[in-house]
Amino acid sequence: MQYLSGGFLPFGRFSAPSKITRQRTDDGRQFVPPALCATGRKLHLLTLLLLGLICAVTQVVAQTAVTTWHYDNERTSANTTETLLTLSNVNKNSFGKLFSKPVDGFVVGHPLYLPGITMPGQGTRNVVFVATMHNSVYAFDADNANAAPFWVTSILTYSPSGATSVPATVQRNAGVTAWTEVGIISTPVIDRNTGTLYLVAETYEGGNIVHRLHALDVTTGLEKFGGPTTIAATFTLNGVVSTFQGFFQINRPGLLLANGHVYIAFGSNCCNAYSQGWVMSYNATTLKQEGAFDAEPGKALASVWQKGAGISADSSGNIYAETGEGFYAPGTNLSTSVFKLSQVGTTLTLADYFTPYNYAALSANDLDMAEGVLILPDQTGPFPHEAIAVGKEGTVYVLNRDNMGKFCATCTSPTGDTQIIQELTKAVGYESGTPVYWNNTVFFTGTGVPALAYPLTNGKLGTTPVKSIQLTGSGHALITAYGNTNGILWFLSGSLWALNPETMKGIYTSDQAANGRDHVPPVAHFASPIAADGKVFIGTQNSLVVYGLLPELSVIAGNGQKAALGTTLPVALKVRVVDPYSQNIYSGVTVTFSDSNHGGVFNPPTAVTDANGYATTSYTLPKLLGTYTITASATGAATFTETALPGPMTAVVIKSGWNQSAPLLTPFPSPVIAKARDAYGNGISGVVVTFTSNAGGTFSANPVTTDSAGLASVNYTTGTKGGHIQILANVTGFKSAVFYEYVIPGAPTAVTKVSGDAQSAAPSTLLAKPLVVKVTDRYGNVVPGVNVVFADGGAGGSFSANPVVTGSTGTASVNYTTPAKAGTITIKATVSGVSTAASFTVTVN
Repeated sequence: MQYLSGGFLPFGRFSAPSKITRQRTDDGRQFVPPALCATGRKLHLLTLLLLGLICAVTQVVAQTAVTTWHYDNERTSANTTETLLTLSNVNKNSFGKLFSKPVDGFVVGHPLYLPGITMPGQGTRNVVFVATMHNSVYAFDADNANAAPFWVTSILTYSPSGATSVPATVQRNAGVTAWTEVGIISTPVIDRNTGTLYLVAETYEGGNIVHRLHALDVTTGLEKFGGPTTIAATFTLNGVVSTFQGFFQINRPGLLLANGHVYIAFGSNCCNAYSQGWVMSYNATTLKQEGAFDAEPGKALASVWQKGAGISADSSGNIYAETGEGFYAPGTNLSTSVFKLSQVGTTLTLADYFTPYNYAALSANDLDMAEGVLILPDQTGPFPHEAIAVGKEGTVYVLNRDNMGKFCATCTSPTGDTQIIQELTKAVGYESGTPVYWNNTVFFTGTGVPALAYPLTNGKLGTTPVKSIQLTGSGHALITAYGNTNGILWFLSGSLWALNPETMKGIYTSDQAANGRDHVPPVAHFASPIAADGKVFIGTQNSLVVYGLLPELSVIAGNGQKAALGTTLPVALKVRVVDPYSQNIYSGVTVTFSDSNHGGVFNPPTAVTDANGYATTSYTLPKLLGTYTITASATGAATFTETALPGPMTAVVIKSGWNQSAPLLTPFPSPVIAKARDAYGNGISGVVVTFTSNAGGTFSANPVTTDSAGLASVNYTTGTKGGHIQILANVTGFKSAVFYEYVIPGAPTAVTKVSGDAQSAAPSTLLAKPLVVKVTDRYGNVVPGVNVVFADGGAGGSFSANPVVTGSTGTASVNYTTPAKAGTITIKATVSGVSTAASFTVTVN
């Protein structure tokens, strides 16, 4: 096989009919090779939401392969070559579920990914590989929602007739894991140099459970190297031979490729029975066993299960793993321990180990060592070669890989294991996932505690971590980053979470988008996401789900316009929809335009992208002044900012300050305010308003120019004219706004007769006309509300009322009935404070 442009160029071997094309699934369906994806295919938005990206005309320029559990043999869980996923675009608007692909069983180990490999008859593709508990392996196009799998291999094809996956009830592990069957459990491993995918599968054959190592060609799914190889092993200690009991074992940890060998770990979880912790070594080319190590010889348990985390290797090829509870004997039976193995020729040799001082209590309480071992890069402190392990109880152990410390029989609480570099007791929560290393920081994700970030300095963890959200369940986290920048911490805790690892603040969860757009389907026990080349892959109980950057909507035209409110913007709003990975355009995508119900009108409110990926609409501004944000949305979003300016002035109106009153020569309590407005009531600035009054008086400024709200405000001081007055706000060419006000007259200074003088009548007779007087102030303004007292000097006549209060015209009117005695009578009308009375003469005859 020849390597070309980051992929594989097969030659000379595909003319024969493929075994894969003849295989049948359990329900009788026959696999048919996928047809080439048609370029230019159109997808409606809803289809896009459900199925993801349409076929790309050109392939994505990819860069990061995922060939082993969590990226590397050191199990740092950090992908530091991620250029597409950033802190700025991983959010519910730009990131989400792209598509999902059905598979035939639970996916327990995480998917693997190879960019840019040449698939027979398909060209160069980015391929994601998924293995299921139904013993099937799928090779999917990582970028194409519509394509059928490149190949599907049923492992049962390479098993005896009648073989099936193992019923979960047979291995008694359905209660905890909810598995219904057991097949391919662990994360496979890929050798890019040879184009080989290695996996371990369990099959149920005639009442027996058989484990086999398979080596599949990544481009065809066909078995290689004469495989598969049936797994069997023995281990001899002090003349006692322990034999691998396949019925009780499961391969939970991810496979490891190192030293030209495939390393496979066994044990169990939740179905301990007679399982043991085994690590076996197989030559990667011959598939022959070249070493086997039993962590619990002659006894049971000490499982190597690690919640599915891959066993680790350092740069020298040493192998590291953790074990569960069981019988313990220093140096031989290593339950609840971390051990180090060396490949010596065709044997695996125990090189070193560490066992916590309180292993007995941990083992008795099912608090075993159950995660992967993190191999740190060389440190600057006194111990350059370090590893970090964590147990179920959440205690962190920082180990010297050159001297792991073995077992300290004299160590006790609270000092703990003093023979190792550092021990943080119960620091990271129950069943924390495998530690994650990035940027001199180690991250932990325990159950019922916040996600934690511990700084690492000179080979030691700081004691004060940065904390994040409280987790509902534990799992293995990972980080994507570009070197030491744009780090994102990913993990599953009910939902898919993304955090900024420097602040530990959340930036995305799969529950944020509306209508369950990004919902994660039910996943297998301790499932883990994996991310590469701008996508996050999650294996579920029946599918592969792909998350990534949503189609990009970019503004092409129409942004930043200003126009009169209620009018249509002169330039139409135009967006373009493109694939953020390939920059290919999308046609046939429905784009919805919205101004968040602010009253503008779109024509049309939804538009479908044309052959060039453009969607266009016109926009009529609302009838209120303001700046409006318009959102164009499909699976992503783009925004416009448009400003509604006032329309032409249509009127000057009263804003406030009408119906006031004040005494003569006194300011009104409030300013008089007029408004220059358009047809929709919006203020017009810069309009000159001239104020006038029919009663004299003075204005604080005149004329006045309207402000930004269209208001002209002036203070008014009354003149010497009292009573009801008018103030006019005048703008040339428009009807004036009229303010009706009242000026309180001054104190009375005169009372004068108006009518009724010089009348005559018989005795005891009502005069024909009333006697009427007027009260005025010093400026001649009539004064209402003044008491006027009438008196006939004791002549004996009578008045209809006395005193009489002046009305709004300042007059007081009274009827007079003459006395019984004839004669001439003088009647005076007086007002308190006024020195001169008004006099009337009445003759009685």
